[in-house]
Amino acid sequence: MADLFWLSDEQWAVIEPFLPRNQPGPERKDDRRIISGILHVITAGCRWCDCPDTYGPSTTVYNRFNRWSRRGFWRAMLAALAKAGWAGDAAALDSTYVRAHRSAHGGKGGARTQAIGPSRGGQTTKVHALTDVLGRPGVLLLTPGNASDVTTAPAVLAEAPGRIRRLAADKGYDADWLRTDLREAGITPVIPGKRGRKRKIRHDKRRYRERWRIEATFNRLKDFRRIATRYDKLARNYASALALAAVIAFWC
Repeated sequence: MADLFWLSDEQWAVIEPFLPRNQPGPERKDDRRIISGILHVITAGCRWCDCPDTYGPSTTVYNRFNRWSRRGFWRAMLAALAKAGWAGDAAALDSTYVRAHRSAHGGKGGARTQAIGPSRGGQTTKVHALTDVLGRPGVLLLTPGNASDVTTAPAVLAEAPGRIRRLAADKGYDADWLRTDLREAGITPVIPGKRGRKRKIRHDKRRYRERWRIEATFNRLKDFRRIATRYDKLARNYASALALAAVIAFWC
């Protein structure tokens, strides 16, 4: 039993107010046990059918996760917590690759529709994140692995849960048009220039060092084994697992 995941009282106190109420059909039971089972699968990286019986029938655990994923419940919970607790006016933006296991292929609409694409690491999904001054993710957006960081940046920033006055990002986000857009929005870019630039870009090196927090964020998220490797065929289900992992790791 020691290796099973169980929501603590503190974690449950954060999650429980967001649970759907007055839903049609029979009354739900054991929400805490079922969600603990969902998190066990995400943490351990096992198949849904291998979820321990302690959490209830594995089909019930999966169906609850899948049904609420289809409704956008898990991602909405992360967005609400981030909006309420967003700290500071400095943020960091970055992305990380996640290898798509062979079982992740075959989702309806094709690989690109399900946010899977080729990269140096093979077929991957790219996770774009925006974190607050404490390194807590407020936005997690999926694209195929071959998507450009800089062209995806506006879509990530559009979902920012709080005000941003300073944005730290690496050289992958070095583009004149993005710097202009940020300044017009009242955001100071802390982005170093690429080596091949004719005109050297000056940036605040001290504040740029604070970007380590977003790297630590990705490392913490990948402690959840079903986040470190993508097994889900549907992008929405992988995004939901990512959101739930972020809630537990950073917002509870």
